[in-house]
Amino acid sequence: MPRFTEFNFGVSWVMGFFHQDGSHDGDTPVEIVANNLAKNGDEEALAVRRDAQILGNLPSETLEVLWEAGAEYMPSFELVGTGAEWTRTVIGLCDARLSAKADVRPLTGADTEDGLPYRDAVVAEIERVEFLPTEVREALVDCARRCTPDLALRVLLRCIVKTPYNVLSPDQYARLEAIGSALHYGEYVVDAVEFMVEQD
Repeated sequence: MPRFTEFNFGVSWVMGFFHQDGSHDGDTPVEIVANNLAKNGDEEALAVRRDAQILGNLPSETLEVLWEAGAEYMPSFELVGTGAEWTRTVIGLCDARLSAKADVRPLTGADTEDGLPYRDAVVAEIERVEFLPTEVREALVDCARRCTPDLALRVLLRCIVKTPYNVLSPDQYARLEAIGSALHYGEYVVDAVEFMVEQD
């Protein structure tokens, strides 16, 4: 059974809101997230809330590393609070979006996949992306071990996309694609980093 979307989803999707033109979606980080949630379906909000709640297993400092590494232009934490506070804010925005409807159906099937059988494989791929700073790789490994491998892999892909002047080997990409397929990702999740694969 496929996931509800062919594209990125959850917290890694939210990280993508903070790009060069992100201010077109709102004047503040809260407005940017709220406006994007308002424009999308229940599944998007549910997936974001699920990820953000799981991130509560991590220390605030680790959350700050992940948010900054996964977002192109993450606002200063002086503006949004600590990593833990910002993550709770995102949960609150999802709750507000979902409370507007009385008949929200929970995520089911592939959309509840956490990737636990692939934890070791995800950790190995994180450690192989040597062009990412050590603290980012360590935060991603913590995410894989203390949250879910699924979330860690999607945030890893966001971090890779932010470093386009580096390359992935064809073998690296093939392994990422295989894990993504096992996690029922849509066509455009792992595919987002294909442009970085080293050419022969």
